[in-house]
Parts: sequence; structure tokens; C-alpha cells
Amino acid sequence: MTTPQTSANTYTPAQLGTQILIGWSGRQPDADQDTAFLLAYSLGDGQDGPEVGREAVRTALERAGLKVGGSIQDAAQTSSIQAKLLVQAGQAVLTLPHLKAQYPAPAEWLAAAQAQGQVYGMFATAPWPEAVPGQPVSEDQLRAFAADEEVVRTAAHCLLPVRTLG
Repeated sequence: MTTPQTSANTYTPAQLGTQILIGWSGRQPDADQDTAFLLAYSLGDGQDGPEVGREAVRTALERAGLKVGGSIQDAAQTSSIQAKLLVQAGQAVLTLPHLKAQYPAPAEWLAAAQAQGQVYGMFATAPWPEAVPGQPVSEDQLRAFAADEEVVRTAAHCLLPVRTLG
């Protein structure tokens, strides 16, 4: 039996599946102010299934200059990272070559993003099929996924400078 696969250099947008962006803010240990976080993930509903989708997401992230499974990158210091964050009119808009998504940010998230001048972005390769659009995600569910050792280990992590218009 063979399993469909993506090569290390190719993927199709249909293999990525539905891409979602969710955010939250909170105090990090040893920090004196809140940090704004963004989590980008797939539902794992791509045309060739969740495992092929996981590899497609990995390929897309690596093509965007993000290191999957590595240390935290700083997009302000690394010009090869093709991830941009625009915060304007209560919205955070994340743009990568394979993804453009908006997050309607609450006031506390916006305040943390502005105060820090950056947002901690986590780009999961692991799918999260339970967190579908239109359905609420509890803090416990978010914490369970975003802090899961396998999810964290197989994600790309990047500090994204906050950009605004004007």
C-alpha cells in the first residue's frame, strides 16, 4: 500500500486545507507586560488528508523562511522571513505566501501588541480539526493544543514586528 506524499519542495494549496488564525494575550513568566500571541493552524482537511497536509504546511512555512522545529526567529532581524503582520482598525492581518488571514483582535490583544511592538507567532504543522470557524474555543482547549509538546516541537516560532498604516 502506498501513501500519498508531498515532496520536500512541492505542495498544492488544496493540500494545506483550511488555514485558521487565532490570538490571545497574557503575561509570560518573568515579564512585566502582556504578550500578544497568534497561532496559525490547519484543520487538517486538505484534499489528501491530514498527514499530507502536515507536510504541505511544513513545506509552505519553510518556503516562507520559517524554521519548523527550531528556535524562535525574529522577523525584524531576518529579511528572508516572508511573514508580515499588519495591525489596523482592530484587526491583525497575517500574510505569508500561502496564507492571508485576519484576526479581529480584542482591545487587550491590541494593547499588548502595541506595547511590545511585536507579536509572538506560532505556526503549527499539526492539524487542529476540533477548532473550526464559528465554534468557540475555550481557554482550556487553546492551552491544551498550543502547549502540547508535539505541537510546539513541530511548529515554527517567530516574533513578528507590528506594522501599521501611516
